[in-house]
Amino acid sequence: MEQQTTQLTSTSINPDSHIGLVTLRVANLERSLKFYQGVLGFRVIERTPGSASLGAEDGPPILELHEVPGAPPAPPRSTGLFHAAIVLPSRAALGQALMRMVAANSQLGQADHAVSEGFHIADPDGNGLEIYRDRPRDSWQWQDGTVKMTVDPVDVRAVLAEGQQAAAANLLPAGTRIGHVHLKVADLAEAEHFYHDVLGFDITAQMPGAVFVSAGGYHHNIGLNTWQSRGAAPAPGNTAGLDSFTIALPNREALEEVQARLLADGVQIHEQDDNVLVADPSQNQIRLMIAP
Repeated sequence: MEQQTTQLTSTSINPDSHIGLVTLRVANLERSLKFYQGVLGFRVIERTPGSASLGAEDGPPILELHEVPGAPPAPPRSTGLFHAAIVLPSRAALGQALMRMVAANSQLGQADHAVSEGFHIADPDGNGLEIYRDRPRDSWQWQDGTVKMTVDPVDVRAVLAEGQQAAAANLLPAGTRIGHVHLKVADLAEAEHFYHDVLGFDITAQMPGAVFVSAGGYHHNIGLNTWQSRGAAPAPGNTAGLDSFTIALPNREALEEVQARLLADGVQIHEQDDNVLVADPSQNQIRLMIAP
């Protein structure tokens, strides 16, 4: 089985880069917290009158909810969030998450992607989420820099069985993190240029209307598609949806390398403390920062 042997170049993002905090806009914070705590198993780390930061049973926040009172769902034909994907540390943890979602009578989608298996669910505002677990990296199949990803049925009974055998848990376990974000974009070629040529992510898979990019040999940190959004405008800022997501880099040198490529490409950036704020060509808002 071929292993990933991507050759780093001067334009490759640091291989230890990953997706950090994802911030979502919601219409009713109390309603959202009932879902994220009661159904998904998040812990509220910090709460203010209009926002809440959420994480697993330990560790930093990985999701932040900002209330826009009465916000309507984002228009289906707009750029923005396709889904934010939460990766769990084991199949047993995935089974426990599935048990909570089933107990809440949630409407679920599911897919076995060969590299991972997981379930899709929408929050009360229609924000797409994926809850998944990775298979061991040495089982991933690579050929010429492309990873094999399928869309097959999940063995739901086996996942549930592992969850039932584990000790009962109401919280997402330690090690839970944001695995990837999947974005709706207006122009796939523009998005590929921005995320691959400028930010420096490696292209790991392509299919009609979609491209997947990663750092450090992961199957994908970011998915990009135009399935419903080709030529579309961004969702209005007063709707529910993606507010921003974070790309965490391991050190200042890695951040400055990306910043230099952005400036060389003519991309407008805003510096805020030690962070760099930038929008992709479809106006998805990104915060580049040094990982804590």
